Amino acid sequence: MRHIISILIENESGALSRVAGLFSARGYNIESLAVAVTEDPSLSRITLVTRGNEDIIEQITKQLNKLIDVVKLIDLAESDHIERELMMVKIKTSEHTRAEIRSLADIFRGKILDVTPTSYVVEITGPSEKLDAFVAAIEPETIVEVVRSGPTGISRGEKGLHL
Repeated sequence: MRHIISILIENESGALSRVAGLFSARGYNIESLAVAVTEDPSLSRITLVTRGNEDIIEQITKQLNKLIDVVKLIDLAESDHIERELMMVKIKTSEHTRAEIRSLADIFRGKILDVTPTSYVVEITGPSEKLDAFVAAIEPETIVEVVRSGPTGISRGEKGLHL
């Protein structure tokens, strides 16, 4: 099962490396990783996506909690949460395909960020499935490049990851 683990960590040199090293040492895969400073400049938030059964995820969270830099963590899969991913796609266009790509971007509530005589860069945000559907709707040979952030998430309601 896929899990989004959100980690509040001290914003110090090497902290991210220790988290990644924990996964590497135990043979666990990180599907995506996003890190940014929080409203408190001494803390960063890591959003990490991994897969595993309940026993593996429990072991991962216990090991993460043992790291000195980790302040707090939450497995977002255990509660209601909002999940989003950002994707930018560079698409080859021609006079004949520009209107179709614009229309497709509108259907997926995307934004065209860059226009050249031969290409568009389209930004799409939403659940991973929505991004996958957009890519599937485009002719594969017209895709020049795809950049994805990986999922990030936040708990719904009063519950949250804070001190």
